[in-house]
Amino acid sequence: MDNRIIKTEYSEEMQKSFIDYAMSVIIARALPDVRDGLKPVQRRTLYDMYELGIRYDRPYRKSARIVGDTMGKYHPHGDSSIYEALVVMSQDFKKGLPLVDGHGNFGNIEGDGAAAMRYTEARLARITQEAFLADLDKDVVDFVPNFDETEKEPAVLPVKIPNLLVNGSEGIAVGMVTSIPPHNLGEVIDAVKAYMLNENITTNELMRYVKGPDFPTGGIVINKDELQEIYETGTGRIKVRGRVEFEKSKGGRTNVVITEIPYPMIGANISKFLSDVASLSETKKTQDIVDISNQSSKEGIRIVIELRKDADAENFVNMLYKKTRLEDTFGVNMLAIYNGRPETMGLKQIIKASVDFQYQTATRKYTNLLAHENEKKEIQEGLIKACNVIDLIIEILRGSKDRAMAKGCLVDGNTEGIKFKTKESAIMAAQLSFTEKQANAILEMRLYKLIALELEALIKEHDETMANIYRYEDILDRRDSMKQVIINELDGYKREYSRKRRTVIENAQEAVYKEKEPEEMDVVFLMDRFGYAKTIDMTTYERNKDAADSENKYVITCKNTGKICLFTDIGQMHTLRMSDLPFGRFRDKGIPIDNVSNYTSDREELIFAAAQSDLNLRQLIFVTSRSMMKIVSGGEFDVAKRTVSATKLSEGDRLVSVAVLLEQQNIILQSKNGYFLRFPVAEISEMKKTAVGVRGMKLGDSDLIETVYYTGNTELTMIEYKGRSIMLNSLKGAHRDTKGTKLRT
Repeated sequence: MDNRIIKTEYSEEMQKSFIDYAMSVIIARALPDVRDGLKPVQRRTLYDMYELGIRYDRPYRKSARIVGDTMGKYHPHGDSSIYEALVVMSQDFKKGLPLVDGHGNFGNIEGDGAAAMRYTEARLARITQEAFLADLDKDVVDFVPNFDETEKEPAVLPVKIPNLLVNGSEGIAVGMVTSIPPHNLGEVIDAVKAYMLNENITTNELMRYVKGPDFPTGGIVINKDELQEIYETGTGRIKVRGRVEFEKSKGGRTNVVITEIPYPMIGANISKFLSDVASLSETKKTQDIVDISNQSSKEGIRIVIELRKDADAENFVNMLYKKTRLEDTFGVNMLAIYNGRPETMGLKQIIKASVDFQYQTATRKYTNLLAHENEKKEIQEGLIKACNVIDLIIEILRGSKDRAMAKGCLVDGNTEGIKFKTKESAIMAAQLSFTEKQANAILEMRLYKLIALELEALIKEHDETMANIYRYEDILDRRDSMKQVIINELDGYKREYSRKRRTVIENAQEAVYKEKEPEEMDVVFLMDRFGYAKTIDMTTYERNKDAADSENKYVITCKNTGKICLFTDIGQMHTLRMSDLPFGRFRDKGIPIDNVSNYTSDREELIFAAAQSDLNLRQLIFVTSRSMMKIVSGGEFDVAKRTVSATKLSEGDRLVSVAVLLEQQNIILQSKNGYFLRFPVAEISEMKKTAVGVRGMKLGDSDLIETVYYTGNTELTMIEYKGRSIMLNSLKGAHRDTKGTKLRT
C-alpha cells in the first residue's frame, strides 16, 4: 500500500492540476482553431452530421439525434453545450455565414431561446458541405482518437475559407477571452487572394478589401480611423450604432424608427433597450416620448418611438446614443489556437495562417489524387495491352489449371503446366510481363469489355487519366499552379455565397446631447424604514403630511436639482441625487437607495440624512460608540464625489450619532451600562472631518455610547429609560471627559 502513496508538495500539485485544467479548457473547449475557425464542440457536431449523412440535399434529422450521437462519440461534456453550439451555427443574426440549416424554432434576435432539441430538426448547410467537409475523404487532415479511443475524429476540418474571420467567435477560457467580429465573405476572399498574390502586403493594404467588421445585424461602425490599429494588434474596441430613420406620422409628429441594432444588443439587450427608453421618460430625463412599440418581425428590426410634435428628433436620437445601448462597443480580442497554443493575431496573421493551411491541405489532396490516378493509369494500360493480345490471354486462361498459374504466366511469363494450341503461343506467353495489379485486373475483367466501344471508352478514360496526372503533377511541382487552383475555388465560393455588406464603416462625430435643465422646484424626499426612497411635490406632501411623517423614516424638503447626504455608522457619507429618484405619486413604492447610490445596506447602517444645501452654512456634531466627538463645518460635505469619508474612526469604533447644530445648549450621552453624562455643547471642539475628535465620556470596560440627546437650557425633555421616566434637564450638569452618573432602575 505504501508503495502506491506519492508524497508531493501540495502547492506544486495544485499548480500542476490547475495548469492542466486551464490548458484543457483553452485548447479543448473554449477557443477556436485559426485554421478552421471552429471550437471543438462545433467541429465535432458538424463532423457527426457529416458521418450521419445529414447533407443539405437530404431530409432534416431531429436535433436530439445529432446531439446524442455527438455526445456519445466525440464530445462527452453534456448535451446543452452541443445543442447550444448547433443552435448558434444556424442563427443568421449571429453568424455571417450559418453552417447549419435549422428547421423549427431556433430562437430569435430578441433573445427567445430555441425550442427543446426533441422538437427541432437540422441538416448541414450547403456551404458547410462544400467548403468545410468536402475533402475529408481525401486524407487532407489528420484524424485523432476520440475520448475513449473507440472512434476517430478530425483534428481540424479542411475548411477552404477563413471561417474565423467570416463568422467570428466568442469564448471565455481560463484567464483569457476571445472576441472576434464577423466579416463579409466576399471581402475576406478578396483579401486572401491579395495576400496570395503578394505575401508582403501590409495590413493597411489588406483593409482596402476588408473594410471592417460586417455584422449580421447591420448597424454603423463609427470609429473607422481606429480599425487599422485594431487589425494590426488584434485587440481594441469597435463602436457600433444602430440605424435610425425618421418618419412623419399623423398630426405632424415625428417617429424615430430603429431599423438596425448594434451587434452587442441582440438577445435580451433589446428588451433592456426598450426598458431604458421607457425609463428615460419615467425619470423625466425626456418628455418628448409619446409612445414606444417594438414592431420587429421576421422581415427585420423595427422599433418605433413616437415623439411629441415639437420635439427635436436629432437631439433625442443623440440622447439615445448617450444613455442607451443604441450606441454600443464591441470589444475585439482576436485570440485563437495557432500551432497548438493560444495566440492573439492581427488580420494579416489570421489570413496567413488560413492560406498556409490551404497550401497544406491542397498538397495532401493532390498528392493522394496523383497516387490514385497513377494506380488507375497502371490498370488502364494493362487492360489496353491485354485487349491487344486478348486471344493469347484467353488461351492462357483456358490452358491453366488455376488462377495462380494464369497469374504467374501474365506477370512472370511462366508457361510451365499451361497447355497451348501452338508453340508460337507459348513463346509469346513467355514474353508477357504485366504488373501484379494489371494481372488482377485482367483476371477480373468481364467479357463485355472486349466490345469495340468499350475499348474505345477505356482508351478515352486513359487519356483523361494522363491529363489528370499531368495536371496534378503541375499543381504539386509549381506553387503558382496550386495558388491558382486555390484562388479559383475561392472565386467560386464568392460567386455562390457572398452578399452585400450590411454594416456601414465611417467616422462619425461624437453624439452631442443637450440635456434640458429641469425647472427647479421644491420637492420632498421620502424614505421608509426599508430604504425605499422617492420624491413628491410640496402640494402632494401637504395633502398627505400626517401619513408621510408617520410612515417614513426620513422626510426632507429640498430642491429637485439637489442632493441628499447619507451618513452611515462606518463613517462614510454617500450623496444621492434627487434626479436619480422617481418623482410621482405619494403611494408609489420608490426604489432602494442602494440602487442609486454607493450605500450598501448589508454592510452599513444609515444613521442620518440631510439635504446637502442645508448643511453648507451649518455645523454637524459627530459622536462615536467609543465616545469620540467633534463639531465639523457642514461646508466640508459639499463635494462632487458620490462617497467620501465623513469622519475618522479608530479600529472597532463606529458612528452612533450625527446631528445638525442649531440651538442645542446641552448634550447628554447615554452608555450601554446605564451611565448618563450631561455637559454643554460648547465644550466640544470644532475640527476637520479627518480628525478623530475628543473624548466625551470616560467609559468603563466593555461600555459603549448607545444614545445621544440634546436639550436647551430651559427646555424640559422627558425620556423613558428601562421603564422609568427621566427629565433630561434634571440630570446633574458636569463637564466633558468625565464618567457621568449611573441611574438605578
